[in-house]
Amino acid sequence: MRYEVLEHTADLMVRAHGRTLKECFENAAYAMMDQIIDASTVRFSEQVDIAVEGDDNEELLYNFLSEVLFIFDARGLVLGRFDVVLSPDRLECKAEGEAYDPERHSPKSEIKAVTYHELNVNEDEPSITVLFDV
Repeated sequence: MRYEVLEHTADLMVRAHGRTLKECFENAAYAMMDQIIDASTVRFSEQVDIAVEGDDNEELLYNFLSEVLFIFDARGLVLGRFDVVLSPDRLECKAEGEAYDPERHSPKSEIKAVTYHELNVNEDEPSITVLFDV
């Protein structure tokens, strides 16, 4: 299981799982995209390079997911595959996807923003919890 949707009163919360922290970051991005559209329908015809910096894993996650959301909103690209490289203060990702097609990608929820509220990166038992403003 890549991720699960958690109960939350007003917004959308997910917990991404993985064997490693790298995999958790990849699955968190997939989970966010899968809540916006049906990510299983994404074809991989375009590649996007993403690079963000941050003082800790939480800031790296926030900046990374915000950039993925920006790419969807500003460029109209849906991403469905993520290959993350983590270092202490930088995240680089090669993401793959295609132009958004509402007929084929089955829109779900509109995510307005990634939030810091309840954001958690658990390195001991690799998982990520993140709340999205919808």
